[in-house]
Amino acid sequence: MMNNQPVKRSKTRVDLYGDRFRARGGSLSPRLQAVASYINENREVVLEHTAMEIAAATQTSDATVVRAIQALGFAGLRDLKQTMERWFGPSISSAEKMTSTVNALACDINSSIDFVLEGHQRACEALAEPENRAAMAQAAALLVEARQVAIFGIGASSILSEYVVRLFTRIGTPATPLNRTGMMLAEQLINLQRGDVLIMMAQKSAHREGQTTLREAKRLGIPTILLTHATDSRFSKEAQVVISVPRGGDNGKVPLHGPVLICLEMLVLSVASSAPQKTIKSMKRIQDLHRSIGKSGGKKG
Repeated sequence: MMNNQPVKRSKTRVDLYGDRFRARGGSLSPRLQAVASYINENREVVLEHTAMEIAAATQTSDATVVRAIQALGFAGLRDLKQTMERWFGPSISSAEKMTSTVNALACDINSSIDFVLEGHQRACEALAEPENRAAMAQAAALLVEARQVAIFGIGASSILSEYVVRLFTRIGTPATPLNRTGMMLAEQLINLQRGDVLIMMAQKSAHREGQTTLREAKRLGIPTILLTHATDSRFSKEAQVVISVPRGGDNGKVPLHGPVLICLEMLVLSVASSAPQKTIKSMKRIQDLHRSIGKSGGKKG
């Protein structure tokens, strides 16, 4: 029997920030109080802001922002955001999404097949819409002129990033992945230069990796092509071209990565067909090199 029961969640929400703000806010200095009041009145915005951005909004410094947060009993901005997320209702985890999906599809194999096929069909229909076609044409025009294509994707998207770098390289367009975190991402970002174009795979969460990548692209004058289902996200506001890519994931189900790959392959082929001579020359050269490797592979020198 199909189990359509949703993942159970606690309905009790404690406004920890509000409680602390009311209890301690009056004892803060005017500058700290200004920051604390701003956070209290702009909670959803704060979820996607860095300390520096909160500082800019309150005309203070990032150090003042951190002191205000700590004065209310939080370890730092990350701790505050986690508290805010619990208040709004935390996003469903990957494990919960998979549980919800397999429970809903447990009746037979055909329901699983239909789930994926229907998800891809809806995505393809959306990608074929005039607005998305126009966005892809804009993206292809930027990519054809790119010195190098940088492809940002972390988490599961990091695998897509590596794969699409190979596709671009094969058609003669230099490409590099931006698919690490921490220091390793910083080492990848240092290779960006003016004349590059950034393809970014990201959803609603304004994570630090994405924000840092966008800031560096903006500093260098690098245009950004965003592939996302969250067309109202902060990332969308910063991108020059936004392509809407539905991934499913409705009602707590697992999102599909196939639609993103379809969109990426559309972009690669659009670039290849826009510069056919360059594409053919690169593919022939790769073939010649491969033959050379095969001929010399058995020789010892």
